[in-house]
Amino acid sequence: MIIKIIFMLLHLHTYLFHQKSQANRWMWINKLLGNIYLLTAVNHLSMRIRVLSPMNHPLWVGVCSHSTSKTECWEPLDWRKQLGFIREMRSGRNAPVDNMGAERCYDTEAPAHVRRYQVLVSLMLSSQTKDQVTAAAMKRLRAHGCTVENILSTDDEKLGKLIYPVGFWRRKVNYLKLTTAMLQKDFGGDIPNSVEGLVRLPGVGPKMAHLAMDIAWDQVSGIGVDTHVHRISNRLGWLKKQSKNPEETRKALEEWLPREHWSEINWLLVGFGQQLCLPVNPLCSMCLNQHSCPSAHRSLIFLVGFDL
Repeated sequence: MIIKIIFMLLHLHTYLFHQKSQANRWMWINKLLGNIYLLTAVNHLSMRIRVLSPMNHPLWVGVCSHSTSKTECWEPLDWRKQLGFIREMRSGRNAPVDNMGAERCYDTEAPAHVRRYQVLVSLMLSSQTKDQVTAAAMKRLRAHGCTVENILSTDDEKLGKLIYPVGFWRRKVNYLKLTTAMLQKDFGGDIPNSVEGLVRLPGVGPKMAHLAMDIAWDQVSGIGVDTHVHRISNRLGWLKKQSKNPEETRKALEEWLPREHWSEINWLLVGFGQQLCLPVNPLCSMCLNQHSCPSAHRSLIFLVGFDL
């Protein structure tokens, strides 16, 4: 919001510089101050307001059936409506994640334990890598033979050529070898069926673990939060306070988001982030949530009401 106000002031300065009439200048200054007040109020009301009682105890709005406490419940304003709009915008299922995500990178004809291994490998490769690059690397690995036995027998140089140019490919060659060796030794060539077991594998973090549980084992253990989910959750005001990293975002989302939405939220927001809610210059004018999103870009013409 502060950035928006700064831009408004800069544009207003330019506009007033060309105004000869002092009366006109004061008129537009008053108009700007009114709009800044309105913008501040709208930003403040982007989430439910918590009213403090005389004893300074919060009076929580509503009761969440999924909450561990029936007396305390926080949830963002209009999140169900916003989620519905995101579903509508994602109904075409034509984002890169829909065709090249981890759910599309394994051999559907392979034995179950091989499919699960390929899901894990694709998730490990996907970190800091576009879906298109990950999908291409997985295609080469499957053609080579993406099994525990084949990966262990492949030398590092060859494995590097197969996965290049995924992000940090040299490091991932090492992670793949170490993890695959652990899978063969400790899990009979399969992958662990728990988050705790998965995150002990080299190169596997909480996001990958939760997604692997969902895709490979068909078990919802938590929300898979990547940079897209992290960014969009903060932009929409879906967190009590701004989070610093994806793991903070995951914990904050799981506090209030009903469990039945945990599985879909990753692919919904990832695709939404790939197509509309971009990291830089998001396409807010095309978003169905542009009027309720606290971070939606408003043009100066809309906010102040005059042409520059």
